[in-house]
Amino acid sequence: MKGVLLINLGSPENLEISSIKKYLKEFLSDEYVLDLPKFLRNILVNFIIVPFRSPKTKEAYESIWTENGSPLIINTKLISKKLEEKIQKPVETSMRYQKPSIEEGIKNLIKRGCNEIIAVPLYPHYAQSTSLTTELEVKRLINKVNSEINLTVSPPFYNDPNYIKSLCDSISKNLPNDFDYLLFSYHGIPERHVRKMDPTSSHCLESKDCCEKKSVSHQFCYRHQVKMTSELCAEELNLNNDQWGISFQSRIGPGWLQPFTDKVIEDLPDKNMKKIAVVCPAFIADNLETLEEVNIQGKDSFLNSGGEEFTFIPCINDNDLFIDFLMGFVSE
Repeated sequence: MKGVLLINLGSPENLEISSIKKYLKEFLSDEYVLDLPKFLRNILVNFIIVPFRSPKTKEAYESIWTENGSPLIINTKLISKKLEEKIQKPVETSMRYQKPSIEEGIKNLIKRGCNEIIAVPLYPHYAQSTSLTTELEVKRLINKVNSEINLTVSPPFYNDPNYIKSLCDSISKNLPNDFDYLLFSYHGIPERHVRKMDPTSSHCLESKDCCEKKSVSHQFCYRHQVKMTSELCAEELNLNNDQWGISFQSRIGPGWLQPFTDKVIEDLPDKNMKKIAVVCPAFIADNLETLEEVNIQGKDSFLNSGGEEFTFIPCINDNDLFIDFLMGFVSE
C-alpha cells in the first residue's frame, strides 16, 4: 500500500526560550542552510546567532501563536487530513526540523501498512536549503528505518497548471476589487545558493536575462522558478505588467536575491501605489514569515510610508483546489 508523507520546514514546539533555541540550532546547523565551514558554522550558530536571535524570534512567534500551537504545523496537518480523506490512503505530516519528525512520519506510515511512500516536500520551488536538504534527509531516514520501503520524492511543482490554478483561486478570493499593485513576496536565498545549484556552473546569474534563456539549469534554479510562478499567476489573473512585481523577504546578511520585500513595500507609496496586496507563494502554509514578517511588519511599514490599504493574502493552506492538485500529484 502507498502512503504519503507531507513535509514542511518546521517550527518550535512551544514558546519556551529553550524550544526556540533548539529549533534555531537544528535549522541553522544544517550545512545546506548555512553553508559555511563546519567550525565557523558552529561558532556562529552556538555563540552568536542563537543566543542573540532567540529573544527576538520568541517575541515574533508570540505575535502569531495560536491556542493550538504553531500556525505552520496546524495548517500543514489540515492539508494532510483533507488529502487523506480525498485519496483514502494514509497521509502523515512531518517537519524537516523538530516535530513531528520525518522519522516519526515514516514509522507511522509503516505501522499503517505502507510498503511504498511518496514524500512530498511542500516547497513549490527548488532550493538547496529546502528541497535538497529535505530529500537527502528523507532518503537517509528511509535507509535507517527500513531500506526495503519503495520511496519516491516528488519534484517541485512551481509551474504545474493545477497548482497555479489553486494558487490563483486562493489569491482571487482575497484580492480586493480596488487595488494598485500585487506583490509576490518569496523567501530570499543567498545568490551563492543559486549558483551552487547550477549544473552548468555558467548560466545562473551570469546575465540579467538568464532566467529567460532556455537552460537545463532552470530545473534547479529558485530564481527562475519563482519568476515562472509569478508570470503564470499574473497571466491567469489577467494582470497588466505594471500591476504586479516580485520581491524577496527574510534576508540574513549581504548577497541575497533582490529586490528586498521590506524595501519594495516602503517605496511603493512614493510610486503612487497606495493600495497593495501581498501574497507569499514560496510558502504553502502560513507561518512566521507570512503572518508576522509580512502581515504585521510589512503592513506597518507600508502604512507608515504613506500607503493607504494593505491586503495580506493568506497562503494557499488547505484550499480545496490545492488538495485536488495534491491528489493528482501523488497519484502520478
